[in-house]
Amino acid sequence: MGFIWFWIVAVMLAAYVVLDGFDLGVGILHSLLARSEPERQIMLRSIGPVWDGNEVWLLAGGGTLYFAFPALYASAFSGFYLALMIVLWLLILRGASIELRMHIDDGLWRSFFDGLFFFSSLLLAVFFGAALANVIRGVPLREDGYFFLPLWTDWRVGPQPGILDWYTVIGGVVALVALAIHGALYLAVKTEGDLQARVRTFVRRSWIVLLAITVISLIATIAVRADTLTNYYAYPVAFVIPVAVLGSLGGILYFCRREADRNAFASSCAYLSTMLVGAAVSLYPRLLPSSNDLGHDITVQNSISGPYALRVGLAWWAFGMVLAIVYFVVTYRMFRGKVNLDGGGYGH
Repeated sequence: MGFIWFWIVAVMLAAYVVLDGFDLGVGILHSLLARSEPERQIMLRSIGPVWDGNEVWLLAGGGTLYFAFPALYASAFSGFYLALMIVLWLLILRGASIELRMHIDDGLWRSFFDGLFFFSSLLLAVFFGAALANVIRGVPLREDGYFFLPLWTDWRVGPQPGILDWYTVIGGVVALVALAIHGALYLAVKTEGDLQARVRTFVRRSWIVLLAITVISLIATIAVRADTLTNYYAYPVAFVIPVAVLGSLGGILYFCRREADRNAFASSCAYLSTMLVGAAVSLYPRLLPSSNDLGHDITVQNSISGPYALRVGLAWWAFGMVLAIVYFVVTYRMFRGKVNLDGGGYGH
């Protein structure tokens, strides 16, 4: 049951990154690629029907984590308290910027919320990437399973790190570039004309940066945690994951050059998913490693709920997932196709 719930949580978080990731990417590009008010409205309309539904996966993942691994939830949500409050405010500001932008027909009003949308989306991408890097690197867990992290210390990886150091900054840059490209590929699927051509150009020019920072992040991970490849050596079939990462990266560029936008977007989804799966494989059975004493790691075994709760919870989780999947299939089907500014609503 521990193995099952570990992968349930991992899959739910991966679903959040893939789905809400293109929302964040659109927010990052909103002030960079749009050259007119109609183009800015098109970009917002492309995510308007789905952005808030995509964020449900973050709540569902957090709730599942609390149910299945309560000790991890208690430790992580106390130790990362400062970072979580920053993320919470960024989510609030981003939602407010989307919902309030068009309430007043005034250029200054719209410019303010455009800036807020860009700022919150960019920082969310960076903080989410840094958060994953913190989990991979480890945190200074005490014997009671708790810890505290300042925002930064000396920017070095060591027994008493901060939330931000050179390694977690690399994680933040990977997330920023990857989600910006992910959002651009989504826009290529949903838009037409000059804006579509512009986002395709952005992907082709940014692709080499993503390739370079991905390779750098893999090398840095092995340098920071010497046991990163332990599970890979124990189960050599797992080496198919880094191959899939590189293959999906190649697919992004290949399909983008041929203007096969849906295939390019699918390749981006595969890239994000395989990167996260690779991180999960390197961690298992650890959930939160210790940076100062391996004996203090929070693992599947020492943080999991009771067997009866897990069995009952699995049945309710399956029922809830069926409802969620049906909702997402219906929503994305209703708003499929290109976005335009004709009529009201979201212009589909």
